[in-house]
Amino acid sequence: MPKRAMDHTLLTAVLTLLGFGIVMVFSASSVEAAVSYHDTYYFLERQLLWAGLGMILMFGLARIDYHLLLRYAEPIAWGTFALLVLVLVPHIGKDINGARRWLGFGSLLFQPSEMAKFSLVLLFAKRMATERRLQSFVHGILAPLLILTVIAGLIIKEPDLGTALALTGTVMAMLFTAGVNGLQLSAVLGSFIPVVGVLIAIAPYRLQRFMAFLDPKKDPLGSGYHIIQSLYALGSGGLFGVGLGQGALKYFYLPEQHTDFIFAIVGEELGLIGCAVLIALFFLLTVRGLRVAMLAPDRFGALLATGLTAMIAVQALLNIAVVTASMPITGVPLPFISYGGSSLLFALAGVGVLLNVSKQRVSA
Repeated sequence: MPKRAMDHTLLTAVLTLLGFGIVMVFSASSVEAAVSYHDTYYFLERQLLWAGLGMILMFGLARIDYHLLLRYAEPIAWGTFALLVLVLVPHIGKDINGARRWLGFGSLLFQPSEMAKFSLVLLFAKRMATERRLQSFVHGILAPLLILTVIAGLIIKEPDLGTALALTGTVMAMLFTAGVNGLQLSAVLGSFIPVVGVLIAIAPYRLQRFMAFLDPKKDPLGSGYHIIQSLYALGSGGLFGVGLGQGALKYFYLPEQHTDFIFAIVGEELGLIGCAVLIALFFLLTVRGLRVAMLAPDRFGALLATGLTAMIAVQALLNIAVVTASMPITGVPLPFISYGGSSLLFALAGVGVLLNVSKQRVSA
C-alpha cells in the first residue's frame, strides 16, 4: 500500500496544544518554583526536557510501521505489569503525599500507570483485531475485562482511581468499536456504577472528596477548598481573562495549579475564550484521530487509532470535568497541558503511532 503524508491537521493540533501547555506550565508554576526551588524556570526547564524527549519519540514512532507493534504488544504489557507491581514495593516505589505511584530517583521520576494506558491500548488492539468470537461474552468482554481489572486494581492500590477510570473509559471505547455485544457491554457499564460507589465508600479521603463535590461550601477551608478555589479562578477570568501571567490564584491559593488544576489557571488568565480555544483543540484532535481510525487500512490500525484517541480524549474530559466541579476530584492531568513527564511522554508516543496509521490510510 502506498504511503501518504501524515495527518498534518492532527499534528498541528498536537503541537499547538504542546506549545500552549508549555506556556501555561511556566505561568502557573513560576511562583511555586521561585519560592520552593529559588528558580523561576524550575518546572519549565523540566517540562521542556520531557517535551523534547516526547517529540523525538513521537516523530520516531511516526516513521515506524505500526504493524511492527503487533509482535511487541504482549512484552510491553507484561513489562507494564511488572512496573506496576514494583511501584507498590516499599523502598522501590516513591511515596509522595501518601501515594506510591512513581519509580526513579531524585526529581527524575517515572509513573508506570501512564505507560499502562499506552500498553493496554496496544494489547487490546491486537487481541480484538484477531479475536473472531467477539459476540461471545467470555471472549468478547469477560477476557478483556479480567486483564483490565488486574491492571486497574494495581493502579487503584497506589491509590489512583482517576487513572483507573481513564483507562476503563479507553478500553470501553475500544470494545464498542470492536463490535462486541451492545447489550452485554451496556450491562457491564451499568455494573461499574456500584463498583465505583464501593471504592469511594471504603476510602475516607475519596468519600470526603465526594461529599465536597456535593456541597463544597459545607467545609470551605477543608475538603471543599480545592473546588471552591478552582471555580473562583474560572469565574474571575470572565470572558477574556486577567491576562497571561497575571493570575492571583497561583500565589498558593489553588493547590496543584500547574498539574491537575492547570485548566483553572487557563480560565483565570485567558478567560472563557482561552478555555474554549483549548477545548476546541482537543475536539479537533479527537475528530482527526477518529478519522484516522475510520480510514485505517486494517482492523488492527482502526482499533489502535481508536484506543489512542480515546486515551487522550477521555483523560482530557475527566480533567476538565473535575476542574469545573462537574465530577469529584480524581487527580487526572490534562494531556499536553499539565506539568508531568510521564503523561506527556506517553501522550506524544500515542500521537506518533496515530500519525503512522494516518500515513497508511485508505482514500477518503
